[in-house]
Amino acid sequence: MKNYLKILVLAVLFSNCKNDKESNTDRVEVAQTTIAKHMERLASDEFLGRRPFTEGEVKTVNYLKDEFEKLGLLPGNGESYFQDVPMVEIIGKPTENMTFTNGNESFNLSYLKDFVATTNKTIPEVSLKNSELVFAGYGIVAPEYGWNDYEGVDWKGKTAVVLINDPGFKSGDSTLFKGNTMTYYGRWTYKYEEAARQGAAGVIIIHETEPASYGWNVIESSWSGAKLVIESDAPLVDVETWISGAGAQKLFDISTMKGQDYKTIAHNKDFQPIPLDVNVSVGIQNNIKKDVSKNVVAMIPGTDQKEEFIIYSGHWDHLGVGKAVDGDSIYNGAVDNATGTAGLLAIAEAFKKRKPTKRSIVFIALTGEEQGLLGSAYYAAHPIFDPEKTVANINMDAIASLGKMKDLTITGFGQSEMDEYAKTAAEEQNRYIIPDPTPEMGGFFRSDHFNFAKIGIPALYAAGTYEGFNHSIAEVKAFNDNYGEFKYHQPADNYDANTFELSGIQSDLQLFFNVGLKLGNETHFPKWYEDSEFKAARK
Repeated sequence: MKNYLKILVLAVLFSNCKNDKESNTDRVEVAQTTIAKHMERLASDEFLGRRPFTEGEVKTVNYLKDEFEKLGLLPGNGESYFQDVPMVEIIGKPTENMTFTNGNESFNLSYLKDFVATTNKTIPEVSLKNSELVFAGYGIVAPEYGWNDYEGVDWKGKTAVVLINDPGFKSGDSTLFKGNTMTYYGRWTYKYEEAARQGAAGVIIIHETEPASYGWNVIESSWSGAKLVIESDAPLVDVETWISGAGAQKLFDISTMKGQDYKTIAHNKDFQPIPLDVNVSVGIQNNIKKDVSKNVVAMIPGTDQKEEFIIYSGHWDHLGVGKAVDGDSIYNGAVDNATGTAGLLAIAEAFKKRKPTKRSIVFIALTGEEQGLLGSAYYAAHPIFDPEKTVANINMDAIASLGKMKDLTITGFGQSEMDEYAKTAAEEQNRYIIPDPTPEMGGFFRSDHFNFAKIGIPALYAAGTYEGFNHSIAEVKAFNDNYGEFKYHQPADNYDANTFELSGIQSDLQLFFNVGLKLGNETHFPKWYEDSEFKAARK
């Protein structure tokens, strides 16, 4: 009996060691050399800033297709690695001036310096001609909050003047909307959509750096040049504009609200639209081109549950060639988003180094994110893989750090059980998870995971952004602030192999691989939490 027990104990120990060995074998390393190789190529001038509808797109999507094929991944869209995304390119030429007049006084704002103007209408010319301006506060209609900034006005032919973000921003009131956490009502895309639903002719969003979370330089670079849209039956305003804070003050100074604090007035739940007794004129000449961009889709089929899918996503596009800054006109987008695109390839490589998971693993490099999450919006409307059988989305966008990070910051923390998967994976790396410390920036609505969430697929969007193992919170903040001010959506977002720190990126990608590996071998579907606005879509 003693000998039998010894044999039994040894057998158990051997079995445990074997399982540990197999587990370690499964948890292969995401290769930092692979990340570096693909980042260096994708962020090089050869790819011309990776803008859709350009030679840069052709080079980028073919590069990704070839690399997925070399790794042995199968086409993700039937027999093709591509999902066609029909778009319209609108090259708009606004008038040099935007003119405001109240009958007695008038002034002009200068294009790019003081205002930008775009349109989603695919017609040769749009304009606002002496359109009556009405201050519409935050431009929000939110019945669940008892809020309606458009009530009581016939908006036909009129232009709404609205603030960016939502009333909870810096209010000190956690019960006002979601307090300092931006809701979708605060996003610029919502402002344009709601004004169109109300029948307005135009929208003017007042820019301020803090509530927008970016400076006027980002408005200037992102809202000029060619614009891409997906045609739909949704209502549209004629002209969508931003004006600078200084320009807005000039407007209010000749309006019925002269001397009044328009920001404070807009915070009032009983706010009513205020006619400004000022008209605006601006026009846009459009050159229209219809074409097809591409999402790149590849997959590793599962074994037992191959009809269930985990989707890794990251957008391949950036801003292309634009206004020169310090002699450089190519917006290479090294951080945004050669990091996430290289991450797709590096994680795919890691999965191919091990036995297949029970569930299928899908990789989608998405187009048109910089133009308003267009590639993921199209995928959400035309999903290749059944959303009900899509287990989760892990999205990678603009991953950068000074080195390995102690934190994993989850944008949209508290939405779904994906938080728990992230927490487990973070603890394995001796890291901790935290909610986004700047929820007022609306990060949850600013990358492609949002469109997966909208059709009910739990999504993880995270990165180490707060505290490093070798760098303090203050040092990391300074690094992030520097990127936001000088590199985000600027030609300075370049890759330099001698200075670009990849260890933190590798650590994040390893965590995403580990999360996908766990999900890939389970039968459980992560759930939305009870108070998530996306839970109903899953049902």
